[in-house]
Amino acid sequence: MTHITIRRHELTLAPESARVIIRPFIPSNAQRITTIIGRALALSEEDTARDLEAMRKEFDARHLDLEALLLANFQRVTPHIFTQRPLSQARKLLIGALFSGEYAIESAALFNPSIVPHPDQGNVPEGSLRFVMSLRATGEGHISSIEFRTGLIAAHGAIELDPVSRFVTVPDIDPNPTYKKTPFIVKMHEMGFDNGPTAAVLDPLGESFSRSDLNRSVLRIMRETRPVTQDVTNTLRCIQWLADSNYELSFSPKLAMSERIIFPVSANESNGIEDARFVRFREDDGEVTYYATYTAYNGHAILPQLIETKDFLRFRVLTLNGEAVQNKGMALFPRRVEGNYAMLSRQDDENLLIMFSDNPHYWSDAKVLLRPAEMWESVKIGNCGSPIETDAGWLVITHGVGAMRKYCIGAALLDLRDPSKVLGRLTEPLLVPEGSAREGYVPNVVYSCGALLHGRELILPFAMSDRATAIASVSLDELLAALRPCQ
Repeated sequence: MTHITIRRHELTLAPESARVIIRPFIPSNAQRITTIIGRALALSEEDTARDLEAMRKEFDARHLDLEALLLANFQRVTPHIFTQRPLSQARKLLIGALFSGEYAIESAALFNPSIVPHPDQGNVPEGSLRFVMSLRATGEGHISSIEFRTGLIAAHGAIELDPVSRFVTVPDIDPNPTYKKTPFIVKMHEMGFDNGPTAAVLDPLGESFSRSDLNRSVLRIMRETRPVTQDVTNTLRCIQWLADSNYELSFSPKLAMSERIIFPVSANESNGIEDARFVRFREDDGEVTYYATYTAYNGHAILPQLIETKDFLRFRVLTLNGEAVQNKGMALFPRRVEGNYAMLSRQDDENLLIMFSDNPHYWSDAKVLLRPAEMWESVKIGNCGSPIETDAGWLVITHGVGAMRKYCIGAALLDLRDPSKVLGRLTEPLLVPEGSAREGYVPNVVYSCGALLHGRELILPFAMSDRATAIASVSLDELLAALRPCQ
């Protein structure tokens, strides 16, 4: 082991099965839906009220607004309701409950954290820092989502987490988000739809257009095109898929940070939102935006995506463009470097790469930055979050995979002005899986999606074997001194 003092805080963020959301529980067979609704319609009003009250007694205390959630699922099955008579509120709620189910979002794991300064530093004691930590929560079916925690790092380095609410709430999805034409066209071209139907739909739209604008344009093409060829059909489906993959969501400001969860929305992330790497990005004019790269997974393929927010209340989720948008582990630098955005990545699933762009949504021309060098990273090497700016250079926390698929955490240092130049790297791991940290859903793994500096201390939250999360502090000066210079 590298001789660096590591302070392990007496904090563990473990999965909690009691934190649940309500999801639709609707059969794929239309006849089954109709049959279930028929049973509910056959009840008397007295029986309906009795059964609804029994359900409420069992589930009301587990959700902030149970009634609204049940009514939302009732609306999803209204096309299958075969009676014209008005339904009572109680019957609507009971039907909604028949097509609802609880999902324990973190029953399996709470891991792969990243950490950034909180956007609100008001009333923070001098020398302290309020932070936001993101976590990958995994439940039944290995579906992953993003959770949040908040806390305070004291001036002397102690870390305290805020109480975690028992409730969890999914955001409201904007039904009419806006899109930018240029990146939309670029993505269509990348997917092989550089054709007449794409131009026919998008050309009449403005540089910024809404989902309703796009839908009207798609309907117009469907009406005006004869015959509707397979090429046209495939193009229009791809346009709708791309629109679904770029969405906007928002939370009520009344919700505590731990009550907010970003659960999969689009088809390309239906099996999970994985390993979000949040970074506090400061533009040259001082404007701050929080970005997060994450891996969308649909059960068959992965796709890197981008999240944007300024306040952790309103979020934009966007597809990324460019030939380098592939594989996992993209991590954005926290500011421009010599006028360009910079990103770490791992396109080849073996080496750590770097790329530069004048647009944070478009990436190409990735170049190898670090290759596996030591036995503990001899299978592959990647990043553990966005680079951290220090007076000595860009500090990159890395992960290395070695024998027996053992994941360790290391570090490297890049030149501030030219981060494609490696100044130094650790020859031995900074953190290794040991003791109880070895045991979990995926054994022998320590991993992180982002750290931050607090004074001269590196605050490093890390996952233990894809199960739970711990936090360590490391002396920045000791860490920099341990880096072996690279020629």
